[in-house]
Amino acid sequence: MSNQDNTNHNKPVIGISIGDLNGIGPEVIIYALSDQRILNMVTPVIYGSTKVLSYYRKLFKLDDFNYSQIKDLSNPYHRKVNVYNCWQEMVEINVGQVTPEGGQYAFKALESATGHLKSGQIDALVTAPINKKNIQSDEFKFPGHTEYITEKLEGKDSLMMMVDEDMRVGVVTGHIPLKSVPFSITQDLLRSKLKIMLQSLKNDFGILKPKVAVLGLNPHAGEEGLFGDEEETIIKPVLAETKKKGNLVFGPFPADGFFGSMQHNKFDGVLAMYHDQGLAPFKIMGFESGVNYTAGLSKVRTSPDHGTGYAIAGKRQANHKSMQAAIYLAADIIRQRKEADVSVDI
Repeated sequence: MSNQDNTNHNKPVIGISIGDLNGIGPEVIIYALSDQRILNMVTPVIYGSTKVLSYYRKLFKLDDFNYSQIKDLSNPYHRKVNVYNCWQEMVEINVGQVTPEGGQYAFKALESATGHLKSGQIDALVTAPINKKNIQSDEFKFPGHTEYITEKLEGKDSLMMMVDEDMRVGVVTGHIPLKSVPFSITQDLLRSKLKIMLQSLKNDFGILKPKVAVLGLNPHAGEEGLFGDEEETIIKPVLAETKKKGNLVFGPFPADGFFGSMQHNKFDGVLAMYHDQGLAPFKIMGFESGVNYTAGLSKVRTSPDHGTGYAIAGKRQANHKSMQAAIYLAADIIRQRKEADVSVDI
């Protein structure tokens, strides 16, 4: 019987790159996919190695976790966990340790999965955590997943957006040194990121008239130029022109008071100026179930909002809720995109 004869074959096919083999990626993938509810919603394809999965299945004594190896994506098993072998050789696994092999094979999985995402062989990609240092090579010279996937998908720009239920936080500048942030924020960059957020809230989340809050860069949002002038010269002009085109954008807000008074609950999206300004409060409120979503691309990519977790790898302490949430969000966005295609004037 053909694999396509299985029921529910219209489910989205979700690729999952295995991440660093020595981190918590493999185990959160296994535990997340052990939930039958996910298999009822999506067809998962793990990019990695059956040998690696076998190692972790034995380590955690999860004999009930089963998977099927596939050699191409034209005919996956729609009611099972599929595994696409990105290499055949045995790889030494050193749980909880940073090794060159961890980065090398994480890249092999990511490269293969991203290629299939671009060609349309999978509907979305969920990336398990990588180590941003040991994955660096002649083929991977990027700060992280977001930048690599954006380039490979030939995207003009993208937005790192953290999602946890109704909380969505994007960042204007992502993985760059803090000292570079003020020099990187321009009206053009802010305009681009704001447009991506507004369009994503409409097309990916089904919010017809999204309300977006924009944070200031400086303490107290500059205090009218007393603590810096980026709010006056860059942020406010962009917000003013965006409002004139009918978009509901507000700010700039002082970041501390904004999150401290829970004002984020009044908005569909929050645009922060730099990485920690947005991600620190987000992870306090949504660390176990938060998702990193790359908005603005032609394809869907999500990931858990945590890292490799070497310190807890192999100890049954890793929480798989964020991985599950990343898979569910990918499936939700795929379905939503089929129903909506709204352009934003900005």
